[in-house]
Amino acid sequence: MRGKTFRFRFVLQHLGNTRSIWEQSPLAAVSSVSTPPHEMPEPTPLTLALDWTPNTNHTGFYVAQANGWYREAGLDVRIEHPGDDNYATTPARKVAQGKADLAIAPSESVLSYRTTDEPVPLVAIAAVLARDASAVVTLASSGLDRPSALAGRTYASYQARFEDAIVQSMVRVDGGGSGDVQICYPPKLGIWDTLLQGDADATWIFDPWEGVQADRAGVDLNRFVLSDYGIPYGYSPVLVARADRVEQKADAIRAFLSASRRGFTFASKEPDAAADLLIQEADHSTLADADFVRQSQHIIAPYYADDGKPWGEMRVNVWESFVGWIADHGLIVDTSGTAIAAPDVSTLFTNDLLSASDSA
Repeated sequence: MRGKTFRFRFVLQHLGNTRSIWEQSPLAAVSSVSTPPHEMPEPTPLTLALDWTPNTNHTGFYVAQANGWYREAGLDVRIEHPGDDNYATTPARKVAQGKADLAIAPSESVLSYRTTDEPVPLVAIAAVLARDASAVVTLASSGLDRPSALAGRTYASYQARFEDAIVQSMVRVDGGGSGDVQICYPPKLGIWDTLLQGDADATWIFDPWEGVQADRAGVDLNRFVLSDYGIPYGYSPVLVARADRVEQKADAIRAFLSASRRGFTFASKEPDAAADLLIQEADHSTLADADFVRQSQHIIAPYYADDGKPWGEMRVNVWESFVGWIADHGLIVDTSGTAIAAPDVSTLFTNDLLSASDSA
């Protein structure tokens, strides 16, 4: 597509240079026949449901949108965020219900939908972040400086299927007895404030976002990273789609991933410019503090890709380790509470839609 665009622009420039000669020609006065302009095909619509209000996890998508790279790829991309409906429907559920083509979600959402009583064939098609940038946190002022100290305390949960059990396991592994943590479920978009206001003792955050907010506000945090407590947490977030929708829109989704990779590559190399494009294109109140957004962008930029691999690519061992941990802890159960087998990880993710030509 980029090569065709260049040739098209060259022809336009050449015509522009010869226009004055044509206008002076006698033929211009008598010619009444013109060639109709080439009709471009209608762009393919795609809807992306974000997992949160616009933030630096999403920068590459907004960079691609702002620079017209989706349109250049023949796409009409609509980006929705949970603030539009106050998180009445999770992004993964929007995809499951066919209300969105793509969604941003943690990798365990794919596993969850694949192992319900009525399985939905969600599949991860790209890792938004190449490694975990999250942590369970407490306020340093609380004195709760270890996961074990959370036994009997309150954790503000996003109500994801495996989340509470993961946190309880962390508490147990650290010596917190049975890992008995009191779970509360505040409105999702207000969970961070629940911690700051003292209505909960701990919650789960993305360090390059809420962590930066805390640092700038002078709020010290205790950070508990899952891998430090034997939990091989998977990719979070990932880009998910329905497997059947992928078959129907394979070319459009490949084009979307190619343009998105271009956006995230730009964001990793030019964090300040990318932050400004995010602010401009998303036009959301959470991005009002430009200095904060730029600081967050600098911190998250190294997470977009890892070990020289291009944006989006996932490793099978990461999926195997996390799904294996979930299964080994008996967390994959049916509605009666009976443990069921984990699906083959090859059904949970694919790198096949990530264009090999963009990997360089």
